[in-house]
Amino acid sequence: MIDQSKKLVSIRDGYGEGLVLAGEQDERVVVLSADLVDSTRATAFKERFPERFIEMGVAEQNMATVAAGLANYGKIPFISSYATFSPGRNWEQIRTTIALNNLPVKIAGHHAGVSVGPDGATHQALEDIAMMRVLPNIVVVVPCDAIEARKATVAAAKNNQPTYLRFTREKSAIITNEASPFEIGRAEILRNPSASSGQGADCSIIGCGLLLYNALLAAEELAKEGIECEVINSHTVKPLDAKTILTSVKKTGAVVSVEEHQIAGGLGSTIAELLVANLPTPQEFIGMHDHFGESGKPEELIEYFGMGVKGIITAVKKVLKRKS
Repeated sequence: MIDQSKKLVSIRDGYGEGLVLAGEQDERVVVLSADLVDSTRATAFKERFPERFIEMGVAEQNMATVAAGLANYGKIPFISSYATFSPGRNWEQIRTTIALNNLPVKIAGHHAGVSVGPDGATHQALEDIAMMRVLPNIVVVVPCDAIEARKATVAAAKNNQPTYLRFTREKSAIITNEASPFEIGRAEILRNPSASSGQGADCSIIGCGLLLYNALLAAEELAKEGIECEVINSHTVKPLDAKTILTSVKKTGAVVSVEEHQIAGGLGSTIAELLVANLPTPQEFIGMHDHFGESGKPEELIEYFGMGVKGIITAVKKVLKRKS
């Protein structure tokens, strides 16, 4: 059973912790901020390593090119801003100076998704996964909680690749722990009915980010009706863990993708591309359906746009009707 009383922690907090750990482990790690040091949780790194912190001001395009230069001379730069600005505003600089040259710059996109809440559509990044995964060489990681965000940040500092890390603002449930495995490029099974009860799963729910908690809650509600779901944490959108996903889908024959992002170009699209080439399977998509966000309370917006527990349950039942 999922413990709904768990402490809520913002995923971005894990990024701040991870920066300090990465900085302690490797003196080449430097952090650049676009006048958002507190919001992006880079404050602790700034205080711990002031000589390795650079405040760029409101200049995201310049920040990307400076980071590329630093990486070209052996540094491991992390650039921090809101995802609507980085990669939203500096995509061309990321493309040309970072991705094209395959430099190990880490782009931390914060305040992603409608859970940003009252800031509204201008600050709710819903296109960033699509923007980044289309670029050659770039790794895309979307942690599901603060613990995983810390692990992802430390891992990104070591992978020697340009990497996009996506973080949300709203506090969310901790669904992993210190012992939970994490490896960039490898998905993790969070709920496996076959292992726990010996009963096979009827549907694969594959998600990333804070909505994975809703996916787990939905799976428990569906189990009360005799519908069993395997829930997979596909924190790495690129490169996708094809083996884990295909193994699950071969068992279930149905997929629901779950993400706080436009369904066009995000995790769901990545999964669909994998399946159409290897294992055509009915799929339903939880995410934003060609719509900008709106201003409101985070939990209200999640429900309004069909990304809550009820929306996931409905999607599972719908896809099961399409199974041959």
